[in-house]
Amino acid sequence: MSYEHILTDLDNDGILTVTLHRPEAMNAWTMTMTKELVDMVEKADANDDVRAVVVTGSGERAFCAGADLSSGVDTFQSALIEDTDGLNNDDGTINWGHPGIRDTAGLFNLKVYNSVKPYICAINGVAVGVGVTMTLPMDIRIASDNARFGFVFSRRGIVPEGCSSWFLPRLVGISKALEWCYKGDVFLAQEALDGGLVNEVVPQEQLLNRAKEIARSFTQETAQVSIALTRQMMWKMLGADHPMEAHKIDSRAVYAQGQQRDAKEGIDSFLEKRAAVYTDKPSEHMPEFYPWWDEPDYG
Repeated sequence: MSYEHILTDLDNDGILTVTLHRPEAMNAWTMTMTKELVDMVEKADANDDVRAVVVTGSGERAFCAGADLSSGVDTFQSALIEDTDGLNNDDGTINWGHPGIRDTAGLFNLKVYNSVKPYICAINGVAVGVGVTMTLPMDIRIASDNARFGFVFSRRGIVPEGCSSWFLPRLVGISKALEWCYKGDVFLAQEALDGGLVNEVVPQEQLLNRAKEIARSFTQETAQVSIALTRQMMWKMLGADHPMEAHKIDSRAVYAQGQQRDAKEGIDSFLEKRAAVYTDKPSEHMPEFYPWWDEPDYG
């Protein structure tokens, strides 16, 4: 993968490291970065050699300092609207259903939300605005001891984006989510840890190695299809209104996976007291009912 505003590196363990790479601008978010990150998620999902994704930033000052504000207020005028045809109704009012009115962080976050790969975020410095909301659909967030966080939208006259009104309360609870968004201040890594936003805080020099260590713990002795299904079952069930919805999918998944090679290998390797060698791939061996949330009624 070759990009302008991000770097990618896939190691021999199947860990794809993605680095936001605008160090001269504290890795500030741009339209180019959006498109590249979306493309990265799509390509990582299609590549069975990618077992997990670690996202970090260039340098030691910032993970991502938020949106690039160099264009002034136009920054918030939905830069994704490249084709403005149909943006305004005949009476001059805005067509709020226009497909171009989509915030950029939301496009990336929805891609990650639907991904079949584990995502670990290594937050190596300042993460404010979109720099923090872009981390919310990732499975694990770890921070360096010099990281700082800020849901600063109320201090810029705008509102949280990146689907964060859905993600953030589920991660930290509604009261903490509102406290951080109401205040709009910048807080230290320890507060992020205490509030449940990050899983752990480590010294800056250990951050990336720790993120990769976590990634390998997810992938070295596990079945890829099991990981992919588990990720989607957990995330999608956050929106379920009854445990019966989880029971439906659990039942389908157990039945389907029980007929696959990986299940036989998992049992055989356990009984034979040896390491398992799983061969099923997400690109080929996801069960027939996947993705179940696209069905009109999966009951």
